[in-house]
Amino acid sequence: MSKLTVRDLKVGFRQDGQILQAVHGVSFTVEQGETVALVGESGSGKSVTALSTVSLLGGSAEVEGSVTFDGQELIGAPAKRLRQVRGNDISFIFQEPMTSLNPLHTLEKQITESLALHQGLSGEAARERIVALLERVGIRDAASRLTAYPHQLSGGQRQRVMIAMALANKPGILIADEPTTALDVTIQAQILELLAELKREEGMGLLFITHDLNVVSRIADRVCVMKDGRIVESGPTREIFDNPRHDYTRKLLAARPSGVPDPVPEGAKPVVSTNDLRVWFPIEKGFLRKTVGHVKAVNAASIEVRAGETLGIVGESGSGKTTLALAIMRLIQSQGGITFDGEDVNGWSTRRLRKRRRDMQIVFQDPYGSLSPRMTCEQIIAEGLGVHGNPEGRKPRDLVAEVMDEVDLDPVMMDRYPHEFSGGQRQRIAIARAMILRPKMVVLDEPTSALDMTVQVQIVDLLRRLQVKYGLAYLFISHDLAVVRAMSHRVAVMKQGDIVEYGSARDLFEAPQTEYARTLLQAALDVGA
Repeated sequence: MSKLTVRDLKVGFRQDGQILQAVHGVSFTVEQGETVALVGESGSGKSVTALSTVSLLGGSAEVEGSVTFDGQELIGAPAKRLRQVRGNDISFIFQEPMTSLNPLHTLEKQITESLALHQGLSGEAARERIVALLERVGIRDAASRLTAYPHQLSGGQRQRVMIAMALANKPGILIADEPTTALDVTIQAQILELLAELKREEGMGLLFITHDLNVVSRIADRVCVMKDGRIVESGPTREIFDNPRHDYTRKLLAARPSGVPDPVPEGAKPVVSTNDLRVWFPIEKGFLRKTVGHVKAVNAASIEVRAGETLGIVGESGSGKTTLALAIMRLIQSQGGITFDGEDVNGWSTRRLRKRRRDMQIVFQDPYGSLSPRMTCEQIIAEGLGVHGNPEGRKPRDLVAEVMDEVDLDPVMMDRYPHEFSGGQRQRIAIARAMILRPKMVVLDEPTSALDMTVQVQIVDLLRRLQVKYGLAYLFISHDLAVVRAMSHRVAVMKQGDIVEYGSARDLFEAPQTEYARTLLQAALDVGA
C-alpha cells in the first residue's frame, strides 16, 4: 500500500549568511485512498512542506527530518532515486497551469515526455494512452486536441490537462497545490468531483493544499491546519469543522465575507450606463485576412451603475465579464451606447478621453502582475498624479501617505518594493493607486480571488468603506458568489456574451429566475458544503 509519511520535518532557507526557518517540525501521514488537506494562509509553510517531500526546493534550502514513501527514505536520497519518484510515484498539480505547461509545446508532446521518461512509451502507444487520459479527465473530443497548445484551452481545460499529466504514470500519491483557486465556481466543483472520483478509482492518496476551508469540507478525510510553519491542529475533517480547538482554526472557519453593502444614497445619479453594447471580434482567414465570422464576446448589454452602487458581474470564464468592463473603460472597441457621468462616451475625442481617464480606474486580479517590480510603493501609487495632474497642489508624497493610511497601509513602507509586501498588501497598493485620483467609477476585476480568506474579508470591508466615503460606483467582476453577495447591490449574470439575468442581488440569491443562475448558485453551494 502506497503511503507518505512525514516526520519532524524542518525546512530553512539560507539568506545573507542566516537560516530563515520556514517549517518547524511538521508530521503527518497520507494513506492509500485517503485525502489529507494542508490548510493555512499564505506563508504558513504549506507549499514548502509539499515541495520538500521530493526535494524540489532548490539549493538554498536546508531540510531535516524524515519523508518516506512506501517505507523508503526520500530526504537525502540519491538524485536518480528522486527522479524515479517524481512524476511516477508522487505527482504534483500546481495552482496555475499556464506557468506549469510549456507554451511552445502541444499537449501530446508534453504528456508524451512523462510517459517516455517513466514508462518508455512513444509513438502510437503513447498517443492512445494520452487520448485515454484526456478523456478520463473530461476533455471532449480528446484526439482532436492533441495538437492544441495551452493558450488554446480554457482555464478549466488546462487544469484538467495538468491532472491528466499527473495521473499519466498512476502515482501512489497525488499532491494538489491550490488546484481550484483561480477557477470559476462551476469548474471548481467539477474539478473537485473529478479528483474525488479519480482517488476512489485509482486508490491513490491525495495531499490537498488550500487556504479555502469550504473546499476542504467537501474533499478531505483529515485536515492539518498550518500556521507559521507549524501544524497547530489536525484531525478528522468533520471533527475539525464541528469542534475546532485552536483559535487560528476558528478564525479561518469564520473568515467568509458577510453582510451587505450600505444602501445606495437617495437620488444617486447614474455614473455609467450602456445601451445594447456589443463587442464582436472578427475571425480572419486566408492570405487576404478575409473576415469569415465573429467571436461574439458581448451581445446587446444594457446596464446602469449609480454613484455609491456596486454592480456585480458573474459568469463562467469566457462569458464576457471582463470584455464588457474593458469596453466601458474604452480600452477595447465596441458598438452601442456608453454614457459616463452624463456624457456620450462615443463622442469623446482622444484628448477628452485622456482627460476623463482619472475618473475611471481599474484594479486587477493579480496585484503582483499589475505592479511594476522596479518601482517603489510611493512611485506606483503616485504614478497617476504624474499622468493626470495634481489639482490639489499638494506634495505627491503627502497624498501617497494619506491614501496609504486610507487603505490601511503604514506610510512608513512607501519606499519598499512590491516583492516586500504580502499578497493582501499588494492588493491594497493597487487599490490606493486607483483611489489617489479620486475616481467616480472603479472596475474591480476579480480583486479577491487570489487572496486568503481572512484577507478577502479585509479587502471587502475596505472597498465597502471607501465606496461610502467617496460615493464610488463599482463594477465588481468575480466568480466567488459569497464575495459578490457581500459587495453588490445589483447583479448581472452573463453567459456566452449575453446578460441572462439582471436585478437586485437579494432577488438573485434568494430566487434566481434562470436555470443558468440556479446552476451557478448550486455549484457555489456544492463547493461550500
